[in-house]
Amino acid sequence: MLSGLLTVCTPRCLASTTSRSPRRISTRSAHCTRPSVSRALHGTTLVYSFIGFGTQEIAVGGQTTINVTMKASSQSLEEVVVVGYGTQKKSVVTGSISQVKAEALEGQPVTRIEQSLQGRTSGVFVSANAGQPGTAATVRIRGITTLNNNDPLYVVDGIIVDAGAVQLINQFDIESIEVLKDASAAVYGTQAAAGAILITTKKGKAGKLVVSYNGFGGLSNESRRVRVLNGQEYATLMNERFVNDGGAPDSVPYADPASYGAGTNWQDVIFQNAYRQSHDLSLSGGSETSKFYTSFSLIDQEGIVLPEVSRYTRKTFRLNSDHKIGKYLKVGQTATYSNEKSLGVGNTNSEFGGPLSSALNLDPLTPVVITDPAVANAYPYGGPTAQNGIFRDANGNPYGISDLVTNEMSNPLAYQEARRGQFGYAHNLAGNAYAEIEPIKGLKYRSVVAGKWSQYGSEGFTPEYYFNNSGPGNNDVNRITRDQRHNFYWSIENTLSYDRIFGDHHITALIGQAAYVWEGEQGQITTYSNLPVDTWDQASFGFQVPDAQRTTSAWTSPDAKIASLFARVTYDYKERYLLNAFIRRDGSTKFG
Repeated sequence: MLSGLLTVCTPRCLASTTSRSPRRISTRSAHCTRPSVSRALHGTTLVYSFIGFGTQEIAVGGQTTINVTMKASSQSLEEVVVVGYGTQKKSVVTGSISQVKAEALEGQPVTRIEQSLQGRTSGVFVSANAGQPGTAATVRIRGITTLNNNDPLYVVDGIIVDAGAVQLINQFDIESIEVLKDASAAVYGTQAAAGAILITTKKGKAGKLVVSYNGFGGLSNESRRVRVLNGQEYATLMNERFVNDGGAPDSVPYADPASYGAGTNWQDVIFQNAYRQSHDLSLSGGSETSKFYTSFSLIDQEGIVLPEVSRYTRKTFRLNSDHKIGKYLKVGQTATYSNEKSLGVGNTNSEFGGPLSSALNLDPLTPVVITDPAVANAYPYGGPTAQNGIFRDANGNPYGISDLVTNEMSNPLAYQEARRGQFGYAHNLAGNAYAEIEPIKGLKYRSVVAGKWSQYGSEGFTPEYYFNNSGPGNNDVNRITRDQRHNFYWSIENTLSYDRIFGDHHITALIGQAAYVWEGEQGQITTYSNLPVDTWDQASFGFQVPDAQRTTSAWTSPDAKIASLFARVTYDYKERYLLNAFIRRDGSTKFG
């Protein structure tokens, strides 16, 4: 029999004692009791544990008495989470907040931050809008709350940003992500009616220069394929259909179904292994008065559907710094730039034009390309000299077109080869600068100015060829189109906070003012049509075309502005009795 005094430094708790040995022994003991453990063999290790307290391990030797004092785990009790316009100890948070730390994000094979939340936070639903690399995901916090916008509010380093700013962030730059649900997001007003996602990026720490590199490479492929008929099975089924419709058995359209063999599996045509790589290099360091963190990252991901024409590339750069000037003043900034380029297969969600839909609906009797010269010569030649001809590959072989399915179904390889030169791009520059002064202990005034500039668009060449059995008119003339857009967003926030402890009482108060301005998007679309070229690599806006073949449209959307006043008071007594109160008033030009 082994006994001793187990002291837990808090009332109303129950600690556990477990032996680490092939023969597991467990006991549970109340505060300041003398538990006993029978059958504690020599060499057994006793493990003392309780939620919120440090685990202790003691090896059993020849002793008959072991006294253990359970000590509170400061990491658990003092852990801080980010809340609206500040931070709080986790032990005094009253609302529903989920936290994801940097360790859970690093090494995840994702291109966008919202994808990394999937399966890591309760009440958060994340779904992909499309399968193309770099596509934004839909995020819902505790379901749908309104008939209109159900997207959560995004706050990066304390600054409200639009959803597009999330794509600037490299996952290795993130210190933590907090998801605010229900009343926890009330301090952000109506903008956070569907919840809020708070992203905190990494800061520099005093000490030696720290250089970190993270790299990843891998292959992706489809999780499964749909079982479809092969050539022989399809021909047999078509013969049965012919007979069931009253046709003569000796006049079936396919006299020898076995000769078609496996036929064309269109899923083999569009699906390929896709390569993905990511690289991140960061440097951080500084002194007690000046600290910095900077990083550069690259993500390059192919799509599993026709990866040669489905690809996403993003480069990001970040610089964060904080400086202490004198005894009372702190200043700092964050700045980030991203460059994105995407090649898309197009119409991925289309019932007829998408490559996935075509691959599942096209018959296995139609070849990818027509290599029989006799059959190929019967196809009209594509190009400016023969309007709306069948599209051909580099060897001059026409791509196969099916007469057995609805005429909107295109040969997916032909369609995507023609789109090879189409791409989208985006340049984003964002940052903020802050100043914080603390004239007396606990009283802080903070002012933050932030902004984000974006330029984005697309460019592509559409040939005059047609790709399905709809015949001439499918693409009556070739054209090259350039879509250019840009917008600007800026904000200013001023807050005054007070934090004071009076014995067992702890009170914090905050009042603030904010203004947010989204300057209207400006855009222009330019199209040149009927160019004297056949393919995308020959097309450019350098051609001199008549005015009748040139169209330009431009627009500017209206500005949007929001002005806000807000306040918050929190109180706790011995971290047991808690009270949080918020109030906010927003004014928007959308309602004026």
